Amino acid sequence: MYGRNKLLPYLMKLMNRTILMITSDRKNKRISFLGFYLICSLFFLISCNKTNLPKPSEVQYKWHEQERIMFIHFAPTTWTEVEQNDHSVSLDRINPEKLNTDQWCEAAIAWGAKQIIFVAKHSGGFCWWQTHTTEYGIRNTPYKNGNGDVLKEISESCKKYGLNLGVYIYPGDKTWGAMIGSGGKTNDPSKQEAYNEVFRTQLTEVLSNYVEMLEVWFDGSCVIDVSDIMEKYAKNAVVFQGPHASLRWPGTESGKLFYPAWNTVKEEDLKTGVSTQIHGNPNGDVWAPLETNTTLYNHYWFWSPRKVKTRKSVDELMDCYYQSVGYGSVFLLNASPDTTGLIPVDDIQRYKEFGDEIERRFASPIAKTESTKGKNIHLKLPKPARINHTVIMENYKEGERIREYKIEGLANGKWVELTKGISVGRKKIDYFDEIEIKQLRLVITGAAAKPFIRSFAAYYVSNFTPPQKTSMQVWARPQQVSGWSKNEISNNQIELKVELNDKINVPGQYILSVKTDLPNAVEIKSAEMYYNGNPAMKEFVNIKGTSIYLNQTAQITDNGDLNVVIKIYFKKHSGGKIEFKPQLIH
Repeated sequence: MYGRNKLLPYLMKLMNRTILMITSDRKNKRISFLGFYLICSLFFLISCNKTNLPKPSEVQYKWHEQERIMFIHFAPTTWTEVEQNDHSVSLDRINPEKLNTDQWCEAAIAWGAKQIIFVAKHSGGFCWWQTHTTEYGIRNTPYKNGNGDVLKEISESCKKYGLNLGVYIYPGDKTWGAMIGSGGKTNDPSKQEAYNEVFRTQLTEVLSNYVEMLEVWFDGSCVIDVSDIMEKYAKNAVVFQGPHASLRWPGTESGKLFYPAWNTVKEEDLKTGVSTQIHGNPNGDVWAPLETNTTLYNHYWFWSPRKVKTRKSVDELMDCYYQSVGYGSVFLLNASPDTTGLIPVDDIQRYKEFGDEIERRFASPIAKTESTKGKNIHLKLPKPARINHTVIMENYKEGERIREYKIEGLANGKWVELTKGISVGRKKIDYFDEIEIKQLRLVITGAAAKPFIRSFAAYYVSNFTPPQKTSMQVWARPQQVSGWSKNEISNNQIELKVELNDKINVPGQYILSVKTDLPNAVEIKSAEMYYNGNPAMKEFVNIKGTSIYLNQTAQITDNGDLNVVIKIYFKKHSGGKIEFKPQLIH
């Protein structure tokens, strides 16, 4: 295959040869029909090549079209109040006698989800399928006398209900000392080779012994080489985080994106395995859409009697919908079975209410046009009507083309601007003050190529309250978290341990800034992040000048310890301080 940079000169050279052929034909007072046809075709190919935008693969498109996906978090932590498994629950307590994966599927369908992602193995290392790679798994519990296999059960239920299935398999494992944020790196180097084989076997089992997985989740990335396994068993799956990532995490677990939200990134950012929405770039060279995840309980992934009291309201869930699906993303909402193995009845009811509300608002447009091209799309209403919403969908199979747009309505004989925006992608939901109009028009004021509009629709939503847009705190006020005096500098260096337990308790992206009394006085030599004394992957810490960017992907609660060790070199001795602020959280 020719790359873009190689193809264009080749086509130009071929076109020149064709022109020479036509010119020589003129000596015989005739023009070759074949030559004319070739030159027209080449002009077409060259013009197409100029709009060579990144496009989704077949599996990325299939995944994205689902729009809504349900997570299922179920682990020994369900029998406690903690979020990260502390191994305090004995295996003989794990006996979810009423477990019913059909009920899980019905919960997903209730709110329109088309896929389930099952957490087959979380950070503690407990495995919900029959495996001999560990003693810490379902075969050593009372559930079905040790013969249970929840991954098999959910596979069969998904097939029965027509749902796709994805699997979350944590690359780390507490039983091996591969802790949170390690990506599977063991604290004891002598155990690494053995654990690599264990994890590779586990991954092979979950990908080869059940239904074909549409999605594989490597939460927090993966340092173990599994390329051959992924090539053999997961060619038809999208991948969340790690070296094979084809999706991106937003950077928070709020269920909300900031706007604009782009589907493309630079390949170098995607290859880090932990790229987020911040890396989104309309001029990116690879397609990597966003999967916007959040909890039903605010903010807990696993069930407990206390946590259910934090259940999100329908309004809160709709806010998430507008700021995830409505910004072009897929929305991933969690479900938490209780110790019986069932999703609580009140949770099921909330999912149904949420699904019903989406249907109420967007099932029946007042007017809709489909499959149009160009920068001016007109939509005539059957009769004058009040509207307060529009939904634009790009034909993103051909790439994300729109860069800026406005929507106008014809009211009282005049065109009035109703709203405007930037990115669209799969879907953009816009809302505005209700107005009676006869016509709508979508005016695309900026585009990377000729816009392909899949659909443009108008809606009226009664009893509408605009989504509450919680501040992203991108430019929050810095807080001092550490400091030093000149007297503490030794051999032109200093090492500081910055405690962040009380500063970082939700996943997000954060900045530590080194501020000195004298200008251009220091250079940051290194920075390492630790969870409970265990080093995190180096990809989670990025030094740029005198700032340190932290990517915190795990839910740190339960009195967990989080700190960053910074080594600073001094070009000239100066006192100073370390400031902390969120870069991207809700």
